[in-house]
Amino acid sequence: MKRINLATKIFIGLILGVLVGLVVPADFAKSYIQPLGELFMRLIKMVIVPLIFSTLVVGASSVGDVKKLGRMGGKTVAYYISTTAIAIAIGMTLANMIQPGAGIQIPVDANYQATESPGIIAMILQIIPANPLEDLVKGNMLQIVVFALFVGVAITFVGKKAEPVRNFFEGFSEIVFVITNFVMALAPIGVFGLMVPVVAVHGLAVLAPMAKIILVVFLACFIHAAFIYSAAIKFIGKASPIKFYKAMLPALLVAFSTCSSAAALPSTFRSVEDGLGVSKDVSSFVLSLGSTINSDGAAIYQGVAALFVAQVYGLDLTIAQQFTIVLTGTLASLGAAGVPGAALIMLTMVLSSVGLPLEGIALVAGVDRILDMARTTLNVAGDASAAMIVGNSENDPVPSANFSV
Repeated sequence: MKRINLATKIFIGLILGVLVGLVVPADFAKSYIQPLGELFMRLIKMVIVPLIFSTLVVGASSVGDVKKLGRMGGKTVAYYISTTAIAIAIGMTLANMIQPGAGIQIPVDANYQATESPGIIAMILQIIPANPLEDLVKGNMLQIVVFALFVGVAITFVGKKAEPVRNFFEGFSEIVFVITNFVMALAPIGVFGLMVPVVAVHGLAVLAPMAKIILVVFLACFIHAAFIYSAAIKFIGKASPIKFYKAMLPALLVAFSTCSSAAALPSTFRSVEDGLGVSKDVSSFVLSLGSTINSDGAAIYQGVAALFVAQVYGLDLTIAQQFTIVLTGTLASLGAAGVPGAALIMLTMVLSSVGLPLEGIALVAGVDRILDMARTTLNVAGDASAAMIVGNSENDPVPSANFSV
């Protein structure tokens, strides 16, 4: 008998939460069912800091060879970070325009206080942690991400002497992965516990915004692929976007149907090397690095979902807070690809960075599988575009004459 995957279980939890919420009294739901959701959120909070810190340290130190952090590595990382920042900005722009969370307003807890972001200049200064240990204890996510990246890059530069440190973080991250897998296995129950009281109080009106968030995420992914990647391919890679997507179609179809970049990786290598004419040396480096640090699809999801949650709870985010989301989402995407339940874990971190209610995760968790189709497809397209652009800029010896404009 085929096992039901986690995404399907979460969707079932969402549906059951809606059905039960329609028949149970609101007071009963809040008193006896909501604690299940609160327990799940506490477990998520428990793993988020050790998971993100250890994963980013390992991811940033995974290059191994310092020389690879030079010319080709610099181009690759710069491309990935730039496109990720643009991706999350596109998602947030569309979310501000379409307002997927409008039409229903869930009141926040009476004791809730939003996190006030300082001015943009002050915030840029504050991302450098003055006391990393204090930030780790307090869960200041942006500072934690920056410190983890510093540690990871430093490990790479130190070399063999730092291998025990890297091995420690690698082993520690595996331990946290096991804990995270256990926590994520409880996600269907958590989503059920969070949805029942919401539906019991507000009725079926809570479902309408879910269709809107699917529309916004898919539209943002399409715009990013059709305009940002195409422009980079044409003007930086000096190639035809149409021929690029035609060559990548098999890998993109695998990514869309499986919602797994790992499952699409063999097809991606074949399409990049045979279809785009990129050498094995370049493709192996760029695609491997991309599988670790490139998550444009996830970045779009973070931006859209954060604004969606703010809109549902009737909270207005300042420009500085939205900039915080862009910065946190961009940096959080580095190394997050291998995290179990990466999308929900990253969303927890992004919401925490601006003090948004984490309970809003339940509203998007149920449709996460649908959103993952667009996210994964965009991630694979981004990895391939980077490989082609970097390969051309490095005077890749494999001829690509049939692929040029």
